[in-house]
Amino acid sequence: MVQNVLVVVKPNSLLGNPGKTGLPVIIYNKTMFLIKAAYAQCPVCIVTVGGGMLIAKKLGVDDFLVSLWISALNTAISFWLAPKIKNKILNNPVIFSLLMLGFTLFYFAYTNQIGVVTNKILGLDKIIFGQIFGLLIMFLGIFIDRYSRKLHGGKILFPYQKVVFPVGLLIILTLLFKLLFKL
Repeated sequence: MVQNVLVVVKPNSLLGNPGKTGLPVIIYNKTMFLIKAAYAQCPVCIVTVGGGMLIAKKLGVDDFLVSLWISALNTAISFWLAPKIKNKILNNPVIFSLLMLGFTLFYFAYTNQIGVVTNKILGLDKIIFGQIFGLLIMFLGIFIDRYSRKLHGGKILFPYQKVVFPVGLLIILTLLFKLLFKL
């Protein structure tokens, strides 16, 4: 069954005057006007990932890996929310991401989760390193997406490219750290 129909007819052909040409009339199905843009980083996805991170922490997943994903979540929130803010400084997603990183690290410091001597990887605190590394991974994934669009004249290579590049990179590096450091 066809949901949306686009019909182009010439009015004079409907009136039985095939020799005269008129302006085309375009008839749309009413649902075509209700179509809205899809945003890759939606609030439902963000809340779902946030809930998943809380559960992962409760299940004993390593702090570094949880921090990577929390930072990625913060960056996704920032890139989704920043353009909606009217303030000239805060509507920059990079600045908003750095601000979110600062607030998150402040929260971890305030709750005494940072600075535990046994909670280190490569000599750095797992939470701080995970937060900064997660932010950099997301920035790299977003850069790769935008650069590939630039190379291809503003066109995407495949559907959901905007999500696949950052999240795919994050998954690969999460697995790499999990295997290399036995986290």
